[in-house]
Amino acid sequence: MHDTMRAMIFDGGSAHLRAALVPVPMPGPAEVRIAVSRCGICRTDLHVVDGELPHPKPALIPGHEIVGRVDVCGAGVTGLAPGDRVGVPWLAHTCGQCPYCLAGLENLCDKPLFHGYTRDGGYAEYVIADSRYCFPIPAGYDDEHAAPLLCAGLIGFRTLRMAGEAARRIGIYGFGAAAHIVTQIAAARGQQIYAFTRPDDEAAKRLALEVGASWVGSSTDAAPVALDAALIFAPVGALVPTALRAVRKGGTVVCGGIHMSDIPTFPYRLLWEERRIVSVANLTREDGHELMRVAANTPLRTHTTSYPLARAEDALSDLRSGRLTGAAVLNIGSTLSGW
Repeated sequence: MHDTMRAMIFDGGSAHLRAALVPVPMPGPAEVRIAVSRCGICRTDLHVVDGELPHPKPALIPGHEIVGRVDVCGAGVTGLAPGDRVGVPWLAHTCGQCPYCLAGLENLCDKPLFHGYTRDGGYAEYVIADSRYCFPIPAGYDDEHAAPLLCAGLIGFRTLRMAGEAARRIGIYGFGAAAHIVTQIAAARGQQIYAFTRPDDEAAKRLALEVGASWVGSSTDAAPVALDAALIFAPVGALVPTALRAVRKGGTVVCGGIHMSDIPTFPYRLLWEERRIVSVANLTREDGHELMRVAANTPLRTHTTSYPLARAEDALSDLRSGRLTGAAVLNIGSTLSGW
């Protein structure tokens, strides 16, 4: 065991990451140290390094779609042992005492911690996690294809749930990592997905059809049917009035991202007739356990592009520019040229 580990660091002054050797962390009470195998690249990582989410941890190690094996257990850990494979999500800790935690809404905790934002994440060889916030990974998924489940899957799943069980015709705006997972879950339940992509994104259109979308079109197209609900994963506020036009009376528009550009003004008639706009904030541990149960019973095909750890910034750039289809995943164990 070495005293230092490879990591990618975000210092906050620019969107660039720097490669560094940093001390290997030790777990505290109730914590585990995890040897990271894979870490997915999430759009939230992009919002952090682009300065759209304020006050990240100084000298931050990003990343919160982490899959690895428990290396060391801190005092008081129960239910996990060295060698166990686990997933580590965005939600790192909640206070358990605020009104939201006491009401079962820990995703709205007043004093939360988040991996890859206010606590170091998985763009490194090791990560420390609270053992109570780790999830077992279903056996049918290898590490790379499990990693996107830890945020794209989780947030997509919570977004779908907020659309309501009665929603049968669902539009999705922004067809990336979350959308391609949630489409498979919805299709397995008999729900119809109508995918809206960027006008020139033929790869996303093909992916949408491959994973079970009933219809694919451009975000500039009118919906072919009245939708029961619309899920917005693209961080584009202008899509909110677009989605409101597409949903039926009593329909719901769910904004699934942590950051979105400003929503433009729109006429009240688009909201009238009991249409609703809601947002998704973070996740609960029950969301994680339920998604893993779903994933165990409904094989989900995650489409990934692999990058070595040293190319984390390239992966972020590809996501920022729209060059990615599906999800990007860092292979932490890959050979790093010049490192």
